[in-house]
Amino acid sequence: MERSEIKNLLILSILAGKIMLKNGAETYRVEDTIARICKSRNIDFVETFVTPTGIFLSVEHEDDLFSYIKRINSISIDLHKIEMVNDFSRNFVSTDMTISEGIKKLTMIDQGIPYKNKIRYLFAGVAGGFFTLMFDGSLLDFLASFITSSSLIFLLDQIKKLPISFFLSNVIGGIFVTFFAVILYTLGLGSNINNIIIGSLMLLVPGVAITNAIRDSISGDFLSGISRTVEAIIIALAIALGVGVTLRIIVNAFGNIDNIRSAVNVLF
Repeated sequence: MERSEIKNLLILSILAGKIMLKNGAETYRVEDTIARICKSRNIDFVETFVTPTGIFLSVEHEDDLFSYIKRINSISIDLHKIEMVNDFSRNFVSTDMTISEGIKKLTMIDQGIPYKNKIRYLFAGVAGGFFTLMFDGSLLDFLASFITSSSLIFLLDQIKKLPISFFLSNVIGGIFVTFFAVILYTLGLGSNINNIIIGSLMLLVPGVAITNAIRDSISGDFLSGISRTVEAIIIALAIALGVGVTLRIIVNAFGNIDNIRSAVNVLF
């Protein structure tokens, strides 16, 4: 292979790893995918090191050493894109797909939007509502949690457009869920404010981060395991901070949430 082809191969493999990592894949899976892509084009020496915030790749070919470093700034959850990159890597390894064709396909995967916003908002509401039912909520609690959860995802989509850290976005999410749930509860939509808040907050709980932390640690990637564990703890603290501060302000102002509901019932 010529030097230009090797450079393009590094770009291709790093792009595949970036898509997987920023959409919630485990670090060992990203490393394995990058190594397989490089070795499929007769690159004998491939060394890759992946952390939750960066990818380091070095390959050696005919006494030439090539290195590539990629910084990952944002991480979200999109398991569908991870599956698509997995399928792509299998096809790339087992066929004669050119590197340029591979880069085009990965770019389409990276820029693609698998689900429309209306569908995302709908099923976010369904997820939050059924979590509320799981916590022994009523049908009115389900409806309140449905509205709150759908509105939360809409809010998070708007926050992503701003240069805000993931800690602050989760604090804002916790504040919004608590405040919005209290409003719906005072208007008579729901019978248990705790079930509404808890069910809606489940959309913010870092379940994938916790799972990946365990899987990375089991695989021997202790750095990534510790990093993801810290990430999950910080997200949990941010959610607790948002909810706790909002409830404290409301309680200090009105004494009790039920007092607000009683006042609204008297007025209307």
